[in-house]
Amino acid sequence: MGSIVLLILSNVFMTFAWYGHLKFRSSPLWIVILVSWGIAFFEYCLQVPANRLGYGQFSGAQLKVMQEVITLVVFALFSVFYLKEPFKWNYVAGFALIVLAVFVVFQD
Repeated sequence: MGSIVLLILSNVFMTFAWYGHLKFRSSPLWIVILVSWGIAFFEYCLQVPANRLGYGQFSGAQLKVMQEVITLVVFALFSVFYLKEPFKWNYVAGFALIVLAVFVVFQD
């Protein structure tokens, strides 16, 4: 459970590192890159322990697929609430297919 919480937190940081700057398009690119790297540092400080703690309880493939689903959920919330973008039906369909992939990966 601890690894899942760390994965969620790390994905919040990474989403802001990768996409948060889209609201600041007038900022110089070099500044955006440096700020994004600074935010990504904290993502790594959470992601690495999450994988270390989770490995053994979960396989590497299971950790990766969980991380991808967490990324999608975090990004969906981010895009709606931070970027103020609409959440369309085809996004839901695509995300559902990825969740189906998680189900498949966790089967023996």
